[in-house]
Amino acid sequence: MSVAKRDLENRKVTTHRLMEMKQRGEKISMLTAYDYSMARIIDEAGMDVILVGDSASNTMAGNTTTLPITLDQMIYHGKSVVKAVKRALVVVDLPFGTYQGNSKEALASAVRVMKETHADCIKIEGGLEIKESIERILSAGIPIMGHLGLTPQSINKFGTYTVRAKEEAEAKKLIEDAHLLEELGCFSVTLEKIPAKLATQVASELAIPVIGIGAGGGVDGQVLVMHDMLGLTKGFSPRFLRRYANLEDIITTAVQSYIEDVKREDFPNEKEQY
Repeated sequence: MSVAKRDLENRKVTTHRLMEMKQRGEKISMLTAYDYSMARIIDEAGMDVILVGDSASNTMAGNTTTLPITLDQMIYHGKSVVKAVKRALVVVDLPFGTYQGNSKEALASAVRVMKETHADCIKIEGGLEIKESIERILSAGIPIMGHLGLTPQSINKFGTYTVRAKEEAEAKKLIEDAHLLEELGCFSVTLEKIPAKLATQVASELAIPVIGIGAGGGVDGQVLVMHDMLGLTKGFSPRFLRRYANLEDIITTAVQSYIEDVKREDFPNEKEQY
């Protein structure tokens, strides 16, 4: 690889660079991270986008939904991730209750995230119903990634995590919302757990990048939750998930070996003490 090409690949990923990637047909890789150590590894591996997702509510705090996580907690995770990242675009989710129904509160929440975490942008769920919040946040120059389809913060409304937009009316609204997000000025949209054909249509109609999770291969990029793809959450096995490692078993074996060595007084040995 030439020095120029290596420098090009290593340069900081920005919202503009994601647009360039879509225009030339290069797929965008996106993965969640919530702490310094994992964010450093993921960034150095070459990830394009790192999402500090409100899925931290599940993976880091043990909650059954994303609803309980607070803005302060999201800022804590965002600060930890940003400190480790040199290349990837860092996106932080605004958590439930910090932007819905009150555009002034939405702006205040987004400003806090940007000022306190030094992240590159924020992500929020919804379309027409949060139009005012989107407009107010964008008016402050804060980039927004939208999120449509299955929106986990609305789980109590839907009552299920099943595939969304299978019916014509909901699919029509999703398409309208996607165009609205683009028209308002969002730099990207995430589509979660919707029919692949619908996601492909949306990606082809929008000029901005469309990232999918459970939305098929016809979109501009893919995102997964780190804990899921690394095999740290065995109980979660949706169709769209591909596990690239089985870290739960690896970690369990390592911990059990450590326990055994301590119990039989094999650790520490002569070389491992002062």
